Amino acid sequence: MKRIHVISLFLLTLFCSTTLFSQEDGDFTIKTQLRTRGEYRNGALFPRSEGDLPASFISNRARISLGYDNQFLSIGVSGQNVSVWGSRPQIENRGDFALNEAWAKLSHNNLFAQIGRQQLTYDDDRILGTLDWNQAGRWHDALKLGYEDPNNKLHLILAYNKSAEAILNNQYFAGAQPYKQMQTLWYKYMDNKNFDISFLLMNLGFESGSVRGAVDGSLGETTYMQTLGTNLTYKISDLSLFGTFYYQTGKNVADDNIAAYMWAIKGAYALTQQVSLSAGLDYLSGQDDSDKITAFNPLYGTHHKFYGTMDYFFASAYPNYGLFDKHASLIVKPNNKLTLDLTYHHFSSDKSIYVDGADKKGMGSEIDFAFTYKVRPYITLQGGYSTMFGTEAFSAAKGGDDSRWQDWGWLSLNINPLIFKSK
Repeated sequence: MKRIHVISLFLLTLFCSTTLFSQEDGDFTIKTQLRTRGEYRNGALFPRSEGDLPASFISNRARISLGYDNQFLSIGVSGQNVSVWGSRPQIENRGDFALNEAWAKLSHNNLFAQIGRQQLTYDDDRILGTLDWNQAGRWHDALKLGYEDPNNKLHLILAYNKSAEAILNNQYFAGAQPYKQMQTLWYKYMDNKNFDISFLLMNLGFESGSVRGAVDGSLGETTYMQTLGTNLTYKISDLSLFGTFYYQTGKNVADDNIAAYMWAIKGAYALTQQVSLSAGLDYLSGQDDSDKITAFNPLYGTHHKFYGTMDYFFASAYPNYGLFDKHASLIVKPNNKLTLDLTYHHFSSDKSIYVDGADKKGMGSEIDFAFTYKVRPYITLQGGYSTMFGTEAFSAAKGGDDSRWQDWGWLSLNINPLIFKSK
């Protein structure tokens, strides 16, 4: 019943707002998204062992979004329910409706300020991404200040998290958000022809010490980790080149010094309007024998996008061996509705994995196939199939049996219409 009341109040607010917003000569929109996805997991995320049986399920995202824009004021409010078919009783009185976006944005000339719950996506989503593959997505509670013109973008993001309205003490042991503080500065230059370059500097604060300190009143400490790097894009006719580099320093929550890095390069070439090829390298440093933390942490990026869609690396638990991913893709678009994507990954660790007394790095190969079909502008059918050919080193790192067949398949229907618009 509680959930029904929350949803009803949310919908009532949307429709009542049309009268209010219409007085300001702005655009008011209501969008919905119903995304249903079935999955067959026979070794996805974690490789299976002998005797393990496959799993299958259907998950669903039901989202409704309110938008308003009068050039000076923009508002975005979005609520969603995420569930697995069969996980809820037919008769239920428990609320399960969450706000994944609730922000207001003020704009004047080239300046803006945006405050509230919002998605943060920058460059190619390696460090900050929306994680849209996950049915719940990802959001941050933050203040974003910015300047934008046709050639330049400058953003400053500030976040400060607490578990509740505290009376005393100031601890935050990653109860919901993974950090206590965040300050991010991002700049991008675009020549509007063939070259883009961006720079990112992120400072994250984590609560260190004992959780007991929040109970007995002892003072906590905040440790800070910095991530800084650049992202480049260069296009010449049918050739596109991409490069990125990030370095991490500072201290982690255990007060250990950090010195880690990652880099990636990629080239893509359009053979025809229907066929394109791409190839690239991704390298993330692993943990060495020093007293510093040398394993790179890709933080809040969209890992599903980069390191194989079976999500063995960073999207699920993976030891600090680091990763060297060599990948190549073939993309075919037979028509303006259908896209076919075939990608090959060869995975190695950065640091050695000990297998029967020997040092090994090769972890095997993954093949990912995916298709996207636009049924209508607001209806998309997607699906895919992946398989992993792991090695003994892969099993030592992730578990499971490398001699077993590992595969994963999925099918998704995304319905995302604009159901109301007023001016």
